Amino acid sequence: MKKIGLIVFAAFLGGAVAIGAYKLLERKNDGFSLTEKQNMMFASNPIKVSSAGAVDFVQAAAAVSPAVVHIKTTYNAKASNDNGSGMPDMIEQFFGGGGSRRSRVPSAASGSGVILTADGYIVTNNHVVDNADKIEVILSNRRKVTAKVIGKDANTDLALIKVDVTGLPFVKMGNSDNVQVGEWVLAVGFPLDLQTTVTAGIVSAKARNIGILNRENQSMTQEEWAEMQRTGKRPERPANSAIESYIQTDAAINPGNSGGALVNANGELVGINAAIASETGRNEGYGFAIPVNLAKKILEDFKQYGVVKRGYIGVTFAALDADKAEELKVKEINGLYVSGVVPNGGAAAAGIKEGDIIKKVEGVEIYDSPDLQEKIGRMRPGDKVALTVLKSDGSTKNVSVTLKPESNATLASNSTANANKATGVNASALGAEFAPASAAIKSKYGITNGVVVTKVEPGKLFDYYDIAKGVVITKINGKAVNSVDEVEKALPTSRDGKTTITGISDRGIYTISFQ
Repeated sequence: MKKIGLIVFAAFLGGAVAIGAYKLLERKNDGFSLTEKQNMMFASNPIKVSSAGAVDFVQAAAAVSPAVVHIKTTYNAKASNDNGSGMPDMIEQFFGGGGSRRSRVPSAASGSGVILTADGYIVTNNHVVDNADKIEVILSNRRKVTAKVIGKDANTDLALIKVDVTGLPFVKMGNSDNVQVGEWVLAVGFPLDLQTTVTAGIVSAKARNIGILNRENQSMTQEEWAEMQRTGKRPERPANSAIESYIQTDAAINPGNSGGALVNANGELVGINAAIASETGRNEGYGFAIPVNLAKKILEDFKQYGVVKRGYIGVTFAALDADKAEELKVKEINGLYVSGVVPNGGAAAAGIKEGDIIKKVEGVEIYDSPDLQEKIGRMRPGDKVALTVLKSDGSTKNVSVTLKPESNATLASNSTANANKATGVNASALGAEFAPASAAIKSKYGITNGVVVTKVEPGKLFDYYDIAKGVVITKINGKAVNSVDEVEKALPTSRDGKTTITGISDRGIYTISFQ
């Protein structure tokens, strides 16, 4: 009892000192980053782990729960992406809702968020707040306040919102690089519209890519499709740059947990809960959280710039395993096979060529795309990344790649100098074969033209962008296509130097754009 009393007294004393220090700095800390604000608070107030002999989550749950909030959003008829079930379309598709688009009506949805600073910065998922007309945050004392969006990013499914409240409880951000498979974690949020709920499980895997973000970023609503057909302009949204490197856990995560906290036994935030793998729409064993180390960089960008400053290596690649190595006729079964190099990109400047295999990033062995993408996702244009590359001649080379912004062509897309600029892409680079769409296929999808993808080569562009056999390509660079010859003619030029391909399949209507 004396020991417990001392722990309680020490925690109380540390909290009092930290609050006093924070009040002194409160008027001067507007220029501090989110991480610096956290360090000031937690330097003198570390969270204590229970001294019980067995695993005990009581203190971790008590420390985190007050700082996890309930987020409720409302949508008007035009902006709503809800299907009447309280889950955005992206989540319903992943849960097994079939991906069908229903009529858009005024609706509401809910999710969770995690308070990061005492002055009201809250992290959540992009899909929780995207397109919302009103965002309400219900605090642990049941007070309801309106939040504004500071920044959001579909490519990581992260958003930073803010409420005008001070003195809030908040969660300490941990280090997701230190998370180990088999480690105990807690998921905290508001599942199924219930009050604060804590579930426990272990980390089942790391660096998981489940493909949900690319699918959602490529899919389009019927209204967006009609508008694009009319104007020739694709929706203003990021696409095909999704970064998925999830922490997988068997802690129960359900609809409503999105944006909530995944914390370790120390009560430190290690992930932002984002999705579940389920055939029913309810927990069936596996949930997925965005690593907090990736989130830190994205959130700091939101706070400083309002948008994400993202750097690119400038390659397309395929993750190797025994089967992929056999298809590509290479001996290596580990690493990322470079299937394409962007002209004038960072990789091209560093001497990386098609057929090379990226083996390490910053000295760490890589096996799959999340191993590379997450680390690059923490960097900005101009940053340098060290890669170890196995060259096609069998030699190993260490190179330093300076990351480039996504594209400079977009900034000058209205310039006459860019009109009819060569894309540098031909049919062979797509890695696909085509056949004219039959009348039955056109009738099925309600289209008047198109070519069907009859074959996709592994490691090429269509394989990278997940355009599968059976997809119907309707336009290339804004031109309708009905035959292989028309595909060849439409590919070489575009107004901005990018290749834009529009298509439709049973999974929905989508468009991709690449350079």
